[in-house]
Amino acid sequence: MTATSDFARAIADEGLGDPMIIPDGRLHRYRGPGDKPGAKNCWYVFHESGTTPAGAFGSWRLGFTQTWSSKGKDRMTPADRANVRRLVESAKRQREQEQAARHARAAQTVRMVWPACSPAPADHPYLLAKGITPHCARLDGLGSLVIPVGDWATITSMQFIRPDGGKRFLSGGRIYGCFCLLPGTKPAPILICEGFATGATLVEQTGSTCVVAFNAGNLLPVAKAVRAQHPKADIIVCGDNDAWTEGNPGATKARAAALEIGAQLLLPDFTGLDLSEKPTDFNDLARLRNASARRAA
Repeated sequence: MTATSDFARAIADEGLGDPMIIPDGRLHRYRGPGDKPGAKNCWYVFHESGTTPAGAFGSWRLGFTQTWSSKGKDRMTPADRANVRRLVESAKRQREQEQAARHARAAQTVRMVWPACSPAPADHPYLLAKGITPHCARLDGLGSLVIPVGDWATITSMQFIRPDGGKRFLSGGRIYGCFCLLPGTKPAPILICEGFATGATLVEQTGSTCVVAFNAGNLLPVAKAVRAQHPKADIIVCGDNDAWTEGNPGATKARAAALEIGAQLLLPDFTGLDLSEKPTDFNDLARLRNASARRAA
């Protein structure tokens, strides 16, 4: 086995596919498992020359990064360690430059697309199915809802939701630590949740402002951003109850975010309700309660 093939095996073992490795020390992007057609969210950097071939690889979509060396740390000489450090630092610089370029291209697309979208109609199929109002959602020319994603200053990306509920983000847009703010009528508490429909439901049911993080992995960075902006606010992390998924990632990530920023944690309780569709979030809870009330009436 060569160092190149060992490096490729390390990538495959992490579930990031089987790219053709070019050992030139430059960053290479490729389409990995789970990437949509045309997207290249996986990357690697590999240098084979020298006494210690080494590299790094990862996935922008998954927020995953891993370094690799042909020698274990206990076998490395000081020169080997210095060589690996230089390669890792070079990979980090290239990765950051590439990521910045991707974000810049996406931001330019946002500036063109978002103003051209019209306000979303209340009878959009997705909104009707979820039983929510449009809030800040807009409509693109293909009939998809467009949800803004950003920080406190600007829109950095967009989420597109098709009438049938299919979702995708703008390719290359900055998502990590970014959110969608849904203002409420009450000054407190501030709620943090995963999805847009969940956030809309929470605002409509409670009157509280809700910050939508879009996925469980983004709850912690968004929670930190909210706490930094509102250091003394009463904050509740409203997690998904992913009881149907091993490890319950929604509840686990929500609990970690709440503990990190000193917030409260709230999870939906589906006791006594119809579980046939495997409900997980507060929108599911609201719709199931409404259906139960209608049956009782």
